[in-house]
Amino acid sequence: MRRAATEAPRWRHGWWSGARRVDSPNQGLRPDGVAVDLVVIHSVSLPPGRFEGDAVERLFTNRLDWDEHPYYAQIRGLEVSAHFFVRRDGRLLQFVSCDRRAWHAGRSSWRGRDNCNDYSIGIELEGLEGGAFEAPQYAAVAALLPALARRYPLRAVVGHEHVAPGRKADPGAGFDWSRLRTLASAADWDFPEM
Repeated sequence: MRRAATEAPRWRHGWWSGARRVDSPNQGLRPDGVAVDLVVIHSVSLPPGRFEGDAVERLFTNRLDWDEHPYYAQIRGLEVSAHFFVRRDGRLLQFVSCDRRAWHAGRSSWRGRDNCNDYSIGIELEGLEGGAFEAPQYAAVAALLPALARRYPLRAVVGHEHVAPGRKADPGAGFDWSRLRTLASAADWDFPEM
């Protein structure tokens, strides 16, 4: 039976019905007793600057043809994932249950706590590091954050650049943190300095 158009998206075992489910094998268990209280925003496009293809989806599900594009030689064998991927038009895909650990932040630390993957939700935005993002992407993330906060004790929303400074620079200068904070009505959460 189809969900009524007026019915709000719901959670089921860490999967949000507001996103298209695409299972990634690149995941694991979260450590026992760790609260999920951080959201890490990323940006990705494959190859860099190319949007609308399925390369990111294939990367997160270990189906990317490494010989398809010269850039892919640089990332050959990479096994990564995120909980969510937000397309330029605002469509949401979910690759890992939020109850589980996605492989998105790598070597990382937030406020003295290492291994951000253990206690964070990873949201990848289709975009180029430092580039501008689209209004539907902000709207999609702004709708997702309160849904996440109803299920997990979120306290902060940061960029990959904030948890892995010097190693990562996404989403970068083109991301409007103030806009996201306003849209998400999340004034009491920690956000990067504007």
